[in-house]
Amino acid sequence: MYRVTADKLRVRATKDSKSKVIGSISKNENLTVLDATDAKFYKVKLKNGEGWASKDFLEKIAPAKPSTPQANTAQPAATSQPATSNDMYRTTTEDLRVREKADPKSKIIGHLPKDENVAVIDSSNTSFYKIKVTNGEGWVSKEFLVRISPVNKPASDKATVAASVPLQTKSYTNIIFFAVVALILITILYFSIKYASGNKFLIGFSVIVILVIGYFCFITFIQEKIVSGTFASTEDIQYKTFNFKSKDSVTVTDGYKDSIFTSKYVIDGDMIKLYDQQNTIMLLIRDDHTLIGEGFTRGTFMKK
Repeated sequence: MYRVTADKLRVRATKDSKSKVIGSISKNENLTVLDATDAKFYKVKLKNGEGWASKDFLEKIAPAKPSTPQANTAQPAATSQPATSNDMYRTTTEDLRVREKADPKSKIIGHLPKDENVAVIDSSNTSFYKIKVTNGEGWVSKEFLVRISPVNKPASDKATVAASVPLQTKSYTNIIFFAVVALILITILYFSIKYASGNKFLIGFSVIVILVIGYFCFITFIQEKIVSGTFASTEDIQYKTFNFKSKDSVTVTDGYKDSIFTSKYVIDGDMIKLYDQQNTIMLLIRDDHTLIGEGFTRGTFMKK
């Protein structure tokens, strides 16, 4: 079982990012993965059939504890304790066979890919471990399992990077510059009034010029930038649209991964910064209707 981490995950007919979209799955919805061998897509089970979805937005759910605890019939043998459902192991070989019984000649009931995490529910056998899989239980050779740390954290802790806010360094340079300019303008205004010899036209003109200069300095260096609406690009790039819904939240359409995600963002001067997992996306504010992508987000985004 896996959980969807994107806001809206598209399911396609084949494992091709350009194939037909046959459905979509909402965030935090659970679904069954039927095939996890592909490097980019997982085959998933839908209510009305099957399809393929990007593996980047599917998060494996840790197996739940069995409702009935295992009977402890071998208390004297303290050195051979059966494992619980919290004892997680990882497969070390491709196509690991899962058998019906702890016997190398018993019926094969399934296969596991390499690096798959499984819960071992019985490790008392010398050659085989009993594991819990999606559709039941089975036995696998212990030689191809390596123990990993028990899963104690909830699965929802995994994708917190996309929702975190990029670090913003507080700079007082603009404030200091504006204060200096304001002081100079006030000084000029003072001497203009003093030596205008009562000329009202000269005094009024000086006041208007100084107020205009002060206003433009304020909106350029002090006033916080605000971005709203949807900005889209027609170029062949990864990020297609940025929908700024509030002062700190943006919804992004990823064309390469065929998904939509929401992230926090900050505005540092004329630069918008946000996270896509481990990647930092930077957008330069050219004007109210144009954003310029920087780095690997290179492109021009126009407001719709």
